[in-house]
Amino acid sequence: METIRIEGLRKTYKIYQKQEGLRASFKGLFRRKHRMVEAVRGIDLSVDQGEFVAFLGPNGAGKTTTLKLLSGVISPSAGMAHVLGHVPWRRENAYRRRFALVMGQKNQLWWDLPAQESFRLHQQIYRIEPQAFVARRDELVDLLEVRKLLGQPVRELSLGERMKMELIAALLHSPEVLFLDEPTIGLDVVAQHNIQNFLRYYQKLKEITILLTSHYMKDVVALCNRVVIVAEGVIVHDGSLGDIIERFSTHKVITLQFADHCLPHDISRYGEIIEEQAPRIKIRVAKQTVTDSLAAILQQHPVEDVSVEDPPLENVIAEMFSIARQEFERTATGTVQDS
Repeated sequence: METIRIEGLRKTYKIYQKQEGLRASFKGLFRRKHRMVEAVRGIDLSVDQGEFVAFLGPNGAGKTTTLKLLSGVISPSAGMAHVLGHVPWRRENAYRRRFALVMGQKNQLWWDLPAQESFRLHQQIYRIEPQAFVARRDELVDLLEVRKLLGQPVRELSLGERMKMELIAALLHSPEVLFLDEPTIGLDVVAQHNIQNFLRYYQKLKEITILLTSHYMKDVVALCNRVVIVAEGVIVHDGSLGDIIERFSTHKVITLQFADHCLPHDISRYGEIIEEQAPRIKIRVAKQTVTDSLAAILQQHPVEDVSVEDPPLENVIAEMFSIARQEFERTATGTVQDS
């Protein structure tokens, strides 16, 4: 069943272009220059119930703006969206009780109070029955192993501990849709792993729909089967991680270990050297020449070990972003308005 439906969604911001200096500031009181920025430029997207979807893109691509539109924090310039049958920016109470938004760079808990006090506040806001509240809180607290921290002021918690508390607060009212905006930003490897394990388990247990933005590809690989990539406010890919490699990767990485512990002087003619540590070397080779290059190397040099791999996912996605930006810069026309 379709949970999220987006059609032609757009969001444009009018940004004041302030000039440097006191004279320019005074002049700006009477005549201002503005620039129109299209954060979202016509997104179409459908997400079914129970899907865990990664929503990726570079900084400024429109990811957070889209989540804010879907959660009703801001209103669009054009287009339509329905989440659980509701139009988000109408801000109906019936909708607010059915979704949650967690932003890794924003706090919803009271900084100087223990998290358990903020949980009680959420109970009142969402009108959760006392028995249901205690059961859900205890379940989440035990899953995230933070019971001993409930009475500690939030400001005294580590970043990873605070994020666990943020997740508990967001899930107390059992939302059917969860929007996660970089939930593991700034966390160490252990904290990231713990959050990933919790999200994976909880999503399968409750079958909720989750839309995740993250700059950590390990989050995406660990949690999401479907990846939506947005660049310059438009969707450039919607599919699996494997599809990204197949569609956008133009190279393979060949790792060679030579038997004589000496690196051939002519190895660079087969591909770009990306790592060199005798007797092991890694070269970047165009997909269409991998077979011929490898055959020539094996014929001319003694090789003990060889492997052929796809390039790191981060590199492929970064290349996608670069291509999308170049295309956008070729077609975009800057709009500056006086008002």
